[in-house]
Amino acid sequence: MVGCCTAALLATAAGAASAVDNLPPKQPLVQDLASGSKACGTGDDTAYVSQPPRLSAVLYDPEEDNQPSEASSVKGEFEAWWTDSAGVEQRRAYTSITLTSGQRQYWTMPNDIPANTVISWHVRANDTKATSAWSDEGDGSVCSFVYDDVSPEKATITSPEYSNPDQVFWVDGVGVYGHFTMDSASDDVVSYTYGFLGGPYGTVSADRPGAAVTLPYLPLTAGPKWLTVRAIDRSGRNSGESRYDFNVKSGRAPVARWKLDDPAGSRSAAAETGTAARAGTGVTFGGTAPSGTGATTTVGLDGSGHGFLTPDAPATDLRKSFAVSAWVRPAETGRTMTVASQDADGKPGFTLGLRSDDSGPAWSFAIGDARVSGGAPETGEWAHLLGLYDTETGRARLYVNGHETGTAADATPAEATGAFQIGRARGASGYRDRWHGEIGDVRVHDRVVVPGEAAELGYRTPKLLGHWSLENATDGASPEQTDSAPLRLGTGATIYRGSDSSCIPDLDPDCTYVPPPLVGDGHLRLDGETGYAAADGPVVDTGDSFTLGVVVRLADFEPAHPMTVLSQAGEHTDAFKVRYVPSTHTWQLVTPEKDETGASEKVVSQIEGADGGEGQGHRLAVVYDDATDTIKLYLDGYTNDQATTTVADGWHSTGALQIGRATVGDRWGEYLHGDVDEVQAYSGALRGGDIQALGWGTNPCLC
Repeated sequence: MVGCCTAALLATAAGAASAVDNLPPKQPLVQDLASGSKACGTGDDTAYVSQPPRLSAVLYDPEEDNQPSEASSVKGEFEAWWTDSAGVEQRRAYTSITLTSGQRQYWTMPNDIPANTVISWHVRANDTKATSAWSDEGDGSVCSFVYDDVSPEKATITSPEYSNPDQVFWVDGVGVYGHFTMDSASDDVVSYTYGFLGGPYGTVSADRPGAAVTLPYLPLTAGPKWLTVRAIDRSGRNSGESRYDFNVKSGRAPVARWKLDDPAGSRSAAAETGTAARAGTGVTFGGTAPSGTGATTTVGLDGSGHGFLTPDAPATDLRKSFAVSAWVRPAETGRTMTVASQDADGKPGFTLGLRSDDSGPAWSFAIGDARVSGGAPETGEWAHLLGLYDTETGRARLYVNGHETGTAADATPAEATGAFQIGRARGASGYRDRWHGEIGDVRVHDRVVVPGEAAELGYRTPKLLGHWSLENATDGASPEQTDSAPLRLGTGATIYRGSDSSCIPDLDPDCTYVPPPLVGDGHLRLDGETGYAAADGPVVDTGDSFTLGVVVRLADFEPAHPMTVLSQAGEHTDAFKVRYVPSTHTWQLVTPEKDETGASEKVVSQIEGADGGEGQGHRLAVVYDDATDTIKLYLDGYTNDQATTTVADGWHSTGALQIGRATVGDRWGEYLHGDVDEVQAYSGALRGGDIQALGWGTNPCLC
């Protein structure tokens, strides 16, 4: 009997200890609660939802309750309430399943909850022994949401610039901002999604629910355009699509332009638009113009106090959007020099030119207190500069050779009603920073010059240097199509002509099929041991932009060693070579670390692609753009990030262009075993479609 009593007492004591040890679950935290995908909020932060939401909460039970290796479990008790249309409070409750502490618990609201009514809710945790405080007790907060079951009205779109297409069908224009106001009759619209034909696309928010939104739009191209808009309300519901059609003119011409192509001996520069510019005695007309541009001649400025041109009048209002551009070639780069400026009170309102400091020379555009710098001016090298101020964005930008350079800067221009200057800038005690070198085709626009226009202004059309179709050879030389220097064939190189089509195996069983040439009526066949072809000298200048194209087909599926299809030598080693590496099945563009015998090589770009002696071969192209110091390798018109690299300024190779071999140590090697056709060389960097046109028997249109 005593033992039984003792056991009962011990059991009672153990149960009491267990009850005392259990801690209630933690109060749910507001940051762990959500109404659908929206955070818990109330009042002005009440969540608006487009369907009955799934309420959720992360619930915790103290880990101190657990035995070793035991996990705490907890369930959620949700309550929601609202006042119905009769003024009576309605309540709903739900208890979730039991889950491990720390997991998110859910309650999907029923479909019969009222729309457009503030519904409040809270939650507490229950571990079957105790419950937590409600989530809105103490420092907590109730959560609220409104179920919105009505989509907003479609947006209306208006524009002051494109307001009446029936009266003004085409509106000015590329580089001139238009503005579109989007509004909706629904007072709960908070944002609008929009999309212009060709872009941009995006979402813009209203300052407050129901407020209209105005969007600036900068046309980048001319032609018929449209804008589509959808209104979005607080719940995320969107309206039907609204569309606004409009038509954009081409960008208007410069307000001032001096081609600077006046006859030698002139004392003023005629203006295509604007006012003629008088020239100081340090200006020489009739200078050389950059090739591949529309310029015919330029002016040379001697850097003295007499080397300037000015119309003695302002060219544009600097407080509005404007752009100024010119072709320039500095005769020196060790000091700051001005290409163009406009006078303000004892200083220039803007300057475009070359700035030299301790870090070296750079192209520069300055307006107000802002400056944008970039690029690397080189003595005796042409560059196209364009400085732009956009009043809509308040930013200044600089383009060099058609590419944006440096970092756009916020600018606040000052009034500058003084004269426009070419070749000098106003200082406190006279003019300074005088230009020494050539300047051509100065233009001033009173609008934004858009990136595509900047690229065209700075583009130099490539010039064909040679096109060898390799269809025949006379006395060991295959002619160039325009009667320039031929390619001379070495031992082991032959011209393959193929069949004359008089033999058709299907009709004549004694006829043996002869495959056609790669392109046209013939191609170059190299034996992989001694075969090559070579020009009489360096076809492309590797220190300037160039393009080389070639069609090649390997004779072997698994060549035994790397093989070069194109190379051009410097004094001691190759300036570049394009080769196939069988171990990686890649075409590689390779340059040396320096022009020294035995210098280590660097693979600057590569693309995978083997043909194993089958098909019509590959069309390879190497494009070097000196304006951006980038070089790209193309395979069948395609390039990739691994085929593009930034390189230092090229060095000028002096050796001949080689087809089918490269310098290896102090002798020739990496002989190509395969077929080569359509070797084409250009000064200048070909673009897009022109590159894809290489290797088909004709020359690109260069358009």
